[in-house]
Amino acid sequence: MRLRTPVETRWSTMREHLVERLPRVPAERIDAMLAEQRFVGSDGPIAPDAAYEPLTYVWFHRDLPVEAPVPFPIEVVHRDEHLLVVDKPHFMATIPRGQHILETALVRLRREHDLPDLSPAHRLDRMTAGLLMFVVRREHRGAYQTLFRDRRVHKTYEAVARHDPALELPRTVRSRIVKERGVIRAQEVAGPDNAETLVELLEHRAGLGRYRLTPTTGRTHQLRLHMSSLGVPIVGDDFYPVLTERALDDFGTGIDADGTPLQLLAATLEFTDPVTGAHRRFRTRRTLAAWPVAPD
Repeated sequence: MRLRTPVETRWSTMREHLVERLPRVPAERIDAMLAEQRFVGSDGPIAPDAAYEPLTYVWFHRDLPVEAPVPFPIEVVHRDEHLLVVDKPHFMATIPRGQHILETALVRLRREHDLPDLSPAHRLDRMTAGLLMFVVRREHRGAYQTLFRDRRVHKTYEAVARHDPALELPRTVRSRIVKERGVIRAQEVAGPDNAETLVELLEHRAGLGRYRLTPTTGRTHQLRLHMSSLGVPIVGDDFYPVLTERALDDFGTGIDADGTPLQLLAATLEFTDPVTGAHRRFRTRRTLAAWPVAPD
């Protein structure tokens, strides 16, 4: 479940607000849920003595079944006093949302690395693996998040999809993408372009291609839609061109049509650090399972 705190600030703690907001839940039950870290905000579990924050979202499982653990580790690529950069696995959401609360990258990393103020500088889709950057200190959040908002981070992705010899590449794909609230898929519609992706073929083998995707914009499902519109949808895509249901606890990792996770990988991040002024470049250590091994 999810609730949003009001703009008024007459509560000193989040606990006080929750007790008033949820009158059907006994106060002692709320205390127990706080102790069990079952109330989660955008920055992770809410502490029993956390100060009240207006206009913020709170997710919680009351007496629902425990989330299925995502059975993959989050590998650290880089850590310093300012940043934590990790390789997120497929099937893991970046932050608490919907039915994914405790089994998210943010909550797990806060626990595993004892970083209570950790916050994401940007987000990756649940099904996309690869580089994900977090800010260690609260006072630096705005500086790093603004980098992504203002498109001052150079990002590249890799994808595996069918190889079409007739498809002329490289090419820049432009379209207008809209995503309606409550609708699971985005769609391309008529109108001025608001999404742009450079698509390059790096190599091909056994009927598949390994592609580099460089987005200029960051629309929901942009890379997946643009590859599908070229007639080479990304291997393992459950959304495009056809929506296919997958159970939330289905972590299949085979390389057939039914078991492959989305073969999309956030490969590089490059930017000028707004706090230190240093040039930063990070590269994923992951590979895509569907890419065939080169023959000897």
